[in-house]
Amino acid sequence: MDFDNFAVTGNVTCRSNLVFFKIWDYFSALTFNFNFKMKRILLLSDTHSYIDDRILDYAKDADEVWHCGDFGNMNVIEELEKIKPIRGVYGNIDEAKIRTIFPEVLSFKCEDVDVLMIHIGGYPERYSPLAKKEIAERKPKLFISGHSHILKAMFDKKNNLLHLNPGACGKTGWHKVRTMMRFTINKDEIKDLEIIELGAK
Repeated sequence: MDFDNFAVTGNVTCRSNLVFFKIWDYFSALTFNFNFKMKRILLLSDTHSYIDDRILDYAKDADEVWHCGDFGNMNVIEELEKIKPIRGVYGNIDEAKIRTIFPEVLSFKCEDVDVLMIHIGGYPERYSPLAKKEIAERKPKLFISGHSHILKAMFDKKNNLLHLNPGACGKTGWHKVRTMMRFTINKDEIKDLEIIELGAK
């Protein structure tokens, strides 16, 4: 493209000039998007075979759904998979088929954050033996567990990690209010953490 031919005459810009700037804007936007790392996460656990439209609506607003075990049945998995990608672990009530899809321990990197997920993992100062072992070996920045049906968000100074338990969003168990969490991972930051209350079970 000959830059010397670009000209503006009165209120009329030559066509080649417009084409150039449209192409430039397009590739600039692509470069920005490739360099901008951010994921919106919906975190849930202990559905115990229960799924409803409110859970699915929140899933639509996320980039990924993370489930920390006790799915209960395949229907929960299938409904969520229709909407967004799922990462998860199996729980103590989950059947053999679910255990062939999801592992007991899941370790992965989301953007620049190392994540560890275990269904029965405990919480800071009260980790399960398996969680202690995996945290020591993998040194995650974010450790997620479920099982207790008790929502927790705690920083573990000793292991320099954030611990999250989203509570339970199903209708089975000792919890009184169904809960989930959502947050954003932006490069190496975990931010915008929200507690979602779904009402009484």
